[in-house]
Amino acid sequence: MFPQTSVIIPAGGSGIRLGGLKKQFRLLDGVPLLVQTIRIFEACEAVTEVVLVCPKGEEAMAETWRETYGLHKVTKVVCGGRTRQESVWNGLNAIHPDAEVVLVHDAVRPFIQAKEVVRLVKRIERDGAAALAIPVADTLRKVGENGFEETVSREELFRMQTPQGFQTAMFRTAHHMAQEQGWDATDDVALAQKAGFAVAVEMGSSWNLKITTPEDWAFAEAFWPVWQKMI
Repeated sequence: MFPQTSVIIPAGGSGIRLGGLKKQFRLLDGVPLLVQTIRIFEACEAVTEVVLVCPKGEEAMAETWRETYGLHKVTKVVCGGRTRQESVWNGLNAIHPDAEVVLVHDAVRPFIQAKEVVRLVKRIERDGAAALAIPVADTLRKVGENGFEETVSREELFRMQTPQGFQTAMFRTAHHMAQEQGWDATDDVALAQKAGFAVAVEMGSSWNLKITTPEDWAFAEAFWPVWQKMI
Protein backbone atom coordinates (compact mmCIF):
# COMPACT_ATOMS: atom_id res chain seq x y z
CA MET A 1 0.00 0.00 0.00
CA PHE A 2 1.17 3.50 -0.84
CA PRO A 3 0.23 6.75 0.90
CA GLN A 4 -2.15 8.98 -1.01
CA THR A 5 0.28 10.83 -3.25
CA SER A 6 -0.32 13.98 -5.30
CA VAL A 7 2.03 15.16 -8.02
CA ILE A 8 2.25 18.87 -8.82
CA ILE A 9 3.64 19.71 -12.24
CA PRO A 10 4.42 23.42 -12.63
CA ALA A 11 4.36 24.07 -16.36
CA GLY A 12 4.58 27.84 -16.50
CA GLY A 13 8.06 28.22 -17.97
CA SER A 14 8.64 30.49 -20.95
CA GLY A 15 11.18 28.26 -22.70
CA ILE A 16 13.38 31.25 -23.61
CA ARG A 17 16.61 29.26 -23.97
CA LEU A 18 14.98 26.76 -26.31
CA GLY A 19 13.24 29.43 -28.39
CA GLY A 20 9.98 29.25 -30.37
CA LEU A 21 6.92 27.53 -28.92
CA LYS A 22 7.00 27.04 -25.16
CA LYS A 23 8.99 23.85 -24.69
CA GLN A 24 6.36 22.13 -22.53
CA PHE A 25 3.88 22.40 -25.43
CA ARG A 26 6.24 21.26 -28.20
CA LEU A 27 5.41 17.93 -29.79
CA LEU A 28 7.60 14.99 -28.87
CA ASP A 29 6.65 12.00 -31.02
CA GLY A 30 3.47 13.84 -31.99
CA VAL A 31 2.37 14.48 -28.40
CA PRO A 32 2.94 17.60 -26.24
CA LEU A 33 6.07 17.20 -24.13
CA LEU A 34 4.06 17.99 -21.01
CA VAL A 35 1.68 15.12 -21.76
CA GLN A 36 4.61 12.74 -22.27
CA THR A 37 5.86 13.75 -18.83
CA ILE A 38 2.45 13.24 -17.21
CA ARG A 39 2.07 9.78 -18.72
CA ILE A 40 4.70 8.22 -16.47
CA PHE A 41 2.72 9.30 -13.41
CA GLU A 42 -0.48 8.02 -15.00
CA ALA A 43 1.16 4.59 -15.19
CA CYS A 44 2.74 4.68 -11.72
CA GLU A 45 0.94 2.73 -9.00
CA ALA A 46 2.31 5.01 -6.27
CA VAL A 47 0.60 8.13 -7.68
CA THR A 48 -2.98 9.00 -6.78
CA GLU A 49 -3.47 12.25 -8.70
CA VAL A 50 -1.72 14.88 -10.80
CA VAL A 51 -2.32 18.61 -10.48
CA LEU A 52 -1.18 20.60 -13.49
CA VAL A 53 -0.16 24.25 -13.08
CA CYS A 54 -0.29 26.13 -16.41
CA PRO A 55 0.54 29.63 -17.60
CA LYS A 56 -2.36 32.06 -17.42
CA GLY A 57 -4.56 31.62 -20.48
CA GLU A 58 -3.41 28.05 -21.20
CA GLU A 59 -5.67 26.29 -18.70
CA ALA A 60 -8.48 25.55 -21.17
CA MET A 61 -6.10 23.91 -23.64
CA ALA A 62 -4.59 21.75 -20.89
CA GLU A 63 -8.08 20.76 -19.74
CA THR A 64 -8.83 19.31 -23.19
CA TRP A 65 -5.79 17.04 -22.88
CA ARG A 66 -7.45 15.05 -20.11
CA GLU A 67 -9.97 13.75 -22.62
CA THR A 68 -7.75 13.71 -25.72
CA TYR A 69 -4.90 11.76 -24.13
CA GLY A 70 -6.79 9.88 -21.42
CA LEU A 71 -5.09 11.60 -18.50
CA HIS A 72 -7.36 10.14 -15.84
CA LYS A 73 -5.19 11.09 -12.87
CA VAL A 74 -5.14 14.80 -13.75
CA THR A 75 -7.73 16.04 -11.27
CA LYS A 76 -7.09 19.80 -11.48
CA VAL A 77 -5.62 22.33 -13.90
CA VAL A 78 -4.81 25.61 -12.19
CA CYS A 79 -3.22 28.91 -13.11
CA GLY A 80 0.44 29.53 -12.29
CA GLY A 81 1.85 32.44 -10.30
CA ARG A 82 4.51 35.05 -10.92
CA THR A 83 7.28 32.68 -9.83
CA ARG A 84 7.77 28.93 -9.79
CA GLN A 85 7.36 28.99 -6.01
CA GLU A 86 3.99 30.72 -6.34
CA SER A 87 2.95 28.23 -9.01
CA VAL A 88 3.80 25.30 -6.76
CA TRP A 89 1.81 26.95 -3.95
CA ASN A 90 -1.20 27.25 -6.27
CA GLY A 91 -0.85 23.57 -7.07
CA LEU A 92 -0.50 22.68 -3.41
CA ASN A 93 -3.80 24.42 -2.69
CA ALA A 94 -5.49 22.31 -5.37
CA ILE A 95 -4.40 18.82 -4.27
CA HIS A 96 -6.78 16.41 -2.57
CA PRO A 97 -7.24 17.31 1.11
CA ASP A 98 -6.32 13.76 2.15
CA ALA A 99 -3.00 13.72 0.28
CA GLU A 100 -0.25 12.45 2.58
CA VAL A 101 2.68 12.92 0.19
CA VAL A 102 3.24 15.58 -2.45
CA LEU A 103 5.76 15.41 -5.27
CA VAL A 104 6.84 18.31 -7.47
CA HIS A 105 8.16 17.45 -10.92
CA ASP A 106 9.46 19.58 -13.79
CA ALA A 107 7.15 19.63 -16.79
CA VAL A 108 10.10 19.14 -19.15
CA ARG A 109 11.59 16.00 -17.56
CA PRO A 110 9.90 13.19 -19.51
CA PHE A 111 12.68 10.64 -18.93
CA ILE A 112 11.59 9.53 -15.47
CA GLN A 113 10.74 5.91 -14.65
CA ALA A 114 7.87 4.67 -12.50
CA LYS A 115 10.26 2.62 -10.36
CA GLU A 116 12.12 5.80 -9.40
CA VAL A 117 8.86 7.43 -8.34
CA VAL A 118 7.95 4.38 -6.27
CA ARG A 119 11.34 4.43 -4.50
CA LEU A 120 10.98 8.13 -3.83
CA VAL A 121 7.48 7.84 -2.33
CA LYS A 122 8.64 5.05 -0.03
CA ARG A 123 11.62 7.15 1.09
CA ILE A 124 9.39 10.15 1.82
CA GLU A 125 7.01 7.97 3.79
CA ARG A 126 9.98 6.85 5.90
CA ASP A 127 12.06 10.04 6.18
CA GLY A 128 9.58 12.88 5.65
CA ALA A 129 11.22 14.42 2.58
CA ALA A 130 13.46 13.24 -0.25
CA ALA A 131 14.54 14.19 -3.76
CA LEU A 132 16.21 12.53 -6.70
CA ALA A 133 19.81 13.55 -7.36
CA ILE A 134 22.93 12.12 -8.99
CA PRO A 135 26.63 12.59 -8.16
CA VAL A 136 28.56 15.13 -10.24
CA ALA A 137 30.77 13.19 -12.66
CA ASP A 138 32.68 15.96 -14.44
CA THR A 139 35.79 17.68 -13.16
CA LEU A 140 34.90 21.09 -11.69
CA ARG A 141 37.15 24.14 -11.78
CA LYS A 142 36.74 27.76 -10.82
CA VAL A 143 37.25 30.32 -13.58
CA GLY A 144 38.80 33.76 -13.06
CA GLU A 145 39.88 36.66 -15.24
CA ASN A 146 42.91 34.73 -16.51
CA GLY A 147 41.12 31.45 -17.17
CA PHE A 148 40.96 28.27 -15.14
CA GLU A 149 41.84 28.36 -11.46
CA GLU A 150 41.78 25.64 -8.81
CA THR A 151 39.86 22.38 -9.12
CA VAL A 152 36.78 22.07 -6.93
CA SER A 153 36.27 18.77 -5.13
CA ARG A 154 33.21 16.95 -6.47
CA GLU A 155 33.21 14.33 -3.72
CA GLU A 156 30.08 15.63 -1.98
CA LEU A 157 28.42 17.40 -4.92
CA PHE A 158 25.17 16.18 -6.47
CA ARG A 159 23.07 17.41 -9.39
CA MET A 160 19.50 17.99 -8.29
CA GLN A 161 16.63 16.43 -10.23
CA THR A 162 12.90 16.06 -9.80
CA PRO A 163 10.58 14.76 -8.45
CA GLN A 164 11.28 16.36 -5.11
CA GLY A 165 8.83 15.22 -2.48
CA PHE A 166 7.56 15.84 1.02
CA GLN A 167 5.00 14.81 3.52
CA THR A 168 2.19 17.24 2.79
CA ALA A 169 1.99 18.90 6.22
CA MET A 170 5.73 19.60 6.14
CA PHE A 171 5.55 21.15 2.67
CA ARG A 172 2.63 23.39 3.64
CA THR A 173 4.55 24.56 6.71
CA ALA A 174 7.58 25.43 4.57
CA HIS A 175 5.44 27.46 2.16
CA HIS A 176 3.70 29.29 4.99
CA MET A 177 7.06 30.21 6.51
CA ALA A 178 8.29 31.48 3.15
CA GLN A 179 5.24 33.70 2.76
CA GLU A 180 5.43 35.03 6.31
CA GLN A 181 9.15 35.80 6.10
CA GLY A 182 9.22 36.90 2.47
CA TRP A 183 11.85 34.61 1.04
CA ASP A 184 12.08 32.72 -2.23
CA ALA A 185 13.94 29.47 -2.91
CA THR A 186 15.64 28.07 -6.00
CA ASP A 187 13.80 24.75 -5.75
CA ASP A 188 11.52 22.83 -3.40
CA VAL A 189 14.38 21.21 -1.50
CA ALA A 190 15.85 24.64 -0.76
CA LEU A 191 12.43 25.79 0.45
CA ALA A 192 12.16 22.87 2.88
CA GLN A 193 15.74 23.28 4.09
CA LYS A 194 15.27 26.99 4.68
CA ALA A 195 12.27 26.10 6.83
CA GLY A 196 14.50 23.80 8.90
CA PHE A 197 13.55 20.40 7.43
CA ALA A 198 16.06 17.74 6.41
CA VAL A 199 15.71 16.27 2.92
CA ALA A 200 17.07 12.81 2.12
CA VAL A 201 18.94 11.95 -1.08
CA GLU A 202 17.37 9.29 -3.29
CA MET A 203 19.57 8.23 -6.18
CA GLY A 204 18.28 9.38 -9.55
CA SER A 205 19.31 8.51 -13.09
CA SER A 206 21.42 10.27 -15.70
CA TRP A 207 18.53 9.69 -18.12
CA ASN A 208 16.37 12.13 -16.15
CA LEU A 209 17.27 15.09 -18.34
CA LYS A 210 15.64 18.49 -18.04
CA ILE A 211 15.00 19.70 -21.59
CA THR A 212 16.29 23.26 -21.63
CA THR A 213 18.47 23.92 -24.69
CA PRO A 214 18.17 23.13 -28.41
CA GLU A 215 20.77 20.38 -27.84
CA ASP A 216 18.57 18.84 -25.16
CA TRP A 217 15.61 18.86 -27.52
CA ALA A 218 17.62 17.22 -30.30
CA PHE A 219 18.69 14.50 -27.86
CA ALA A 220 15.10 13.97 -26.66
CA GLU A 221 13.79 13.52 -30.21
CA ALA A 222 16.58 11.10 -31.12
CA PHE A 223 16.41 9.11 -27.89
CA TRP A 224 12.63 8.88 -27.52
CA PRO A 225 12.14 5.71 -29.61
CA VAL A 226 14.84 3.97 -27.55
CA TRP A 227 13.27 5.22 -24.31
CA GLN A 228 9.90 3.73 -25.20
CA LYS A 229 11.52 0.30 -25.26
CA MET A 230 13.20 0.89 -21.89
CA ILE A 231 10.16 1.84 -19.80
